[in-house]
Amino acid sequence: MQHSGMLDSSDDGVHASATAPVVETFDLTRKFGSITAIDRASLLVGPREIFGLIGPNGAGKSTLMKMLTTMLPPTSGRALVAGFDVVREAARVRSHIGYVPQLLSADGELTGYENMLVSARLYLVPRAEREQRIAAALDMMALTDQRDRLVRTYSGGMIRRLEIAQSTLHRPLVLFMDEPTVGLDPGGRHTVWQHVRRLREHMGTAVVVTTHYMDEAAELCDRIAVIHRGRIEAVGTPDELTAKVGPAATLDDVFMHVTGAEIEAGGGYRDVRQTRLSARKHS
Repeated sequence: MQHSGMLDSSDDGVHASATAPVVETFDLTRKFGSITAIDRASLLVGPREIFGLIGPNGAGKSTLMKMLTTMLPPTSGRALVAGFDVVREAARVRSHIGYVPQLLSADGELTGYENMLVSARLYLVPRAEREQRIAAALDMMALTDQRDRLVRTYSGGMIRRLEIAQSTLHRPLVLFMDEPTVGLDPGGRHTVWQHVRRLREHMGTAVVVTTHYMDEAAELCDRIAVIHRGRIEAVGTPDELTAKVGPAATLDDVFMHVTGAEIEAGGGYRDVRQTRLSARKHS
């Protein structure tokens, strides 16, 4: 079954329907010895939804993301992504998701096109379709004119857009993004938001994003889950969450109300690399 042109017609093993959740977790738990990093998390993400995960450093956002992308097995509970079990059908999950890590993933010594070609091969995009897919993805991220430049000459925002383009070459049903705009200036952040929306509109991709920026969560996300000490404490639209705190409340107020913690927010290729490395140490 195909989903709004997002998946290859040769893939007939997709479990999710056009209206079924693309991410479902049931009491999902992850422990590291005596420490419970994620405690019985249950949530749903709908098709084409942009879903945000917010919470203090160490709340469990990255751990949850790693379980959903099959990089870390749960201790107990269950998770389905694109209709597939993240433990029993991990390979099927990976073939239907894209992942943009917080750490820098583009190779600065390659051109934008060369990075895309490497990703096309890794994602097993058929050889006959690679050039068309690469061209379409670069065009969607407004990088066509920059395709032959070395990535080390890109701005931070351009690098992030290239990484998004790389992660969507195989037309994933769900795109996971870990702190997608960390280290970017306001203009670069807004440009990334714009292109994430375009990705949802043109490919029908659902997006799960972690962020420390409350304005990003409010502007970009359809719904948000607030995570504190490994537990999902609140889920709703930005308006629903702020309404519970007060008539003039912001998401910053929601964050403080739910977690009691202050928000900690996270140029060129070298600056982006260093910023993401530093941010990763504290996530």
